[in-house]
Amino acid sequence: MDFEQLAKIENESERVNRTYDIFNEDSRLNHSKAARVEFFTTVHYIEKYLKEGDRILDIGAGAGEYSLYFARKGYEVSALELADANIAAFRKKLSSEDKIDLVQGNALDLSRYEDKSFDIVLLFGPLYHLANDKDKQRCISEAKRVCKDDGKIFFAFISNDFVFLTEFGYDANYFSNGDYDKKTFKLNNFPFVFHTVDVAKNLLISGGIKLLHQVASDGASELLAARINEMSEKDYEQYLRYHFYICEKPELLGMTNHLLFVGEKIL
Repeated sequence: MDFEQLAKIENESERVNRTYDIFNEDSRLNHSKAARVEFFTTVHYIEKYLKEGDRILDIGAGAGEYSLYFARKGYEVSALELADANIAAFRKKLSSEDKIDLVQGNALDLSRYEDKSFDIVLLFGPLYHLANDKDKQRCISEAKRVCKDDGKIFFAFISNDFVFLTEFGYDANYFSNGDYDKKTFKLNNFPFVFHTVDVAKNLLISGGIKLLHQVASDGASELLAARINEMSEKDYEQYLRYHFYICEKPELLGMTNHLLFVGEKIL
């Protein structure tokens, strides 16, 4: 499978499925210190609201990085993932002691889960792929439905505006030959869907979400990966403290490849 073949797949669910034959989600969050920043940041915000006995639903669970982390801390976790490659990678990591209900399915249909049945709902993968606003709102609506009234929902987006600089780090000619609108600086939504901070924020607000946190979840970590990966443990710990210090500053929210929004249902 290559990008040309991927682009020819008309069925959106199948195209997303095959995307992860190309991209290795299994190692994305754990292959280096720089890559780990997004994971540590996300966990940091989840643990602000997590209580003993909480039930967690991980929608678009990928290869299970978050599901496994919280299950092994004693939480009851349900995980839903669409892509065959991610399901296979996830299952390889499961032990008999892991209390995770893992199923293959689509974030647009959570009918297997009852209304108001989870305290924490993670929606980290699906909004990387849904291009149609109607589908995005359906996805958000389903996440709200299965979340308890006092629960918290966590949304992840790929940020449009900072990708230019990280891509420039790999390709010196990116600004002339990159796959984006040269006038509006909107990235082409293939194979992932990109959102600016304002578009993502407005999408959630219009979907009936009260926002509690807006976070630049990995900041400049990919751009600075070579330096970060060379850090001593002491320097890395201080870098993470610095990252947590700046990651909610409004003037720096766009300075990230991934955005994290924490919210709750407007009742």
